[in-house]
Amino acid sequence: MTISSSLNAGVAGLNANAARLSSISDNIANSATFGYKRARSDFHSVVVAGNSQAVYSAGGVRATTTRLIDERGPLISTSNPTDLAVNGRGMLPVTSAVAVDNDNGNLPLMLMTTGSFRPDADGSLRTDSGMVLLGWPAEPDGTIPPLPRDTVAGLRPVNIKVNQFASNPTTEVRLGINLPATATAAGTDGYAREMSVEYFGNLGTSETLGMTFSPVVPATGASNTWVLDIRDHASGGTLVGSYELVFDSGPGTGGTLVSVNGAPGNPGDAYDPASGVLTVPVEGGRPMRIDIGPPGGRFGLTQVADRFEPVMISKNGAPVGNLVTVDVDANGFVRALYDAGFTRTLFQIPLVDVPNPNGLIALSNQAYRVSVQSGPFFLWNAGDGPTGAMVGYAREESATDVAAELTQMIQTQRAYSSNAKVIQTADEMLQETTNIKR
Repeated sequence: MTISSSLNAGVAGLNANAARLSSISDNIANSATFGYKRARSDFHSVVVAGNSQAVYSAGGVRATTTRLIDERGPLISTSNPTDLAVNGRGMLPVTSAVAVDNDNGNLPLMLMTTGSFRPDADGSLRTDSGMVLLGWPAEPDGTIPPLPRDTVAGLRPVNIKVNQFASNPTTEVRLGINLPATATAAGTDGYAREMSVEYFGNLGTSETLGMTFSPVVPATGASNTWVLDIRDHASGGTLVGSYELVFDSGPGTGGTLVSVNGAPGNPGDAYDPASGVLTVPVEGGRPMRIDIGPPGGRFGLTQVADRFEPVMISKNGAPVGNLVTVDVDANGFVRALYDAGFTRTLFQIPLVDVPNPNGLIALSNQAYRVSVQSGPFFLWNAGDGPTGAMVGYAREESATDVAAELTQMIQTQRAYSSNAKVIQTADEMLQETTNIKR
């Protein structure tokens, strides 16, 4: 009976618009929720089999709701360096604090587009809602080892407490020194020029390299040759390098290095003319690169005039530093900043991508889980591929447009009232049919 089908269609319309009102109310309620993705209800007509021109039976309507995870809200700046957002389609890898606290090795992967992460009592970065940030831990030298990109096996909770104090040993020294050309002429006294260079050891202690430049004095003429002896005072003054330095005396190139050769018994490595670097073992055999300049270069060691001038000495490294703060750069590297003036890479946070973001399963606290509909995940380096860059000191605002939601609320209310009117009309028609018998 077509009147009954009209009644059923009206009821279906009420249910569909009630579902739409639920999504609208959820969107408006979360209009100030960081990272919220709005829900959208779509209506689909239902056609009853057997409808014809002679007899029509109303099928009604059904509603489906989709969360538009691929829609991104605007980014706003904050004052917390570990407030993170993504400028692109990528998502942050997180897990639950419960899984971390259980410490059973099982860390279920969840995804977020933004989060305010702060260290907990153990130093792990987590949100107030209990989402713990995941990343790849760096090696002691700050490099990230190659890890699989289609599994969570290499991901660990990002922890910044493990490096509250750290040293930054010196690995390279650059020398800009002028040696007196007159000292290598026949008849000179041949006394050596000495200097010391501070470096920082493996434990952050201040150590010293002693350098002695001894001129080679010939019987006649000028040798333009020096012997450089390098001693490590951290090892009790042990000779760690001995080199013969030969300088040019020709026009245009006078005073520049011609060659550097290891002196007899030299314990250091050979001089590399391409880079201008010689390498010596210090503090138990650790290699130290000393840049003295390439042959023919005007920077590094020179031999002109009659004065010994250490014009430039620079080095990397720093003494032991106390962790001041951490920040996250656009490539997802979590770097610790120490008060001694150096930084150290602790973790790299990858960005997660899936073929269909809207197919992810929505969880509480603006988190999502991979599903069959979303497709498999892949871990990208932030700034590479399709995922976009990571943004620190930033949060992503809600994707809800309140004005649009209020407009849809008015439409939904009118549609609901109209469907209620259909039910009322169908009821009156059935009442008239009942009254025929009287």
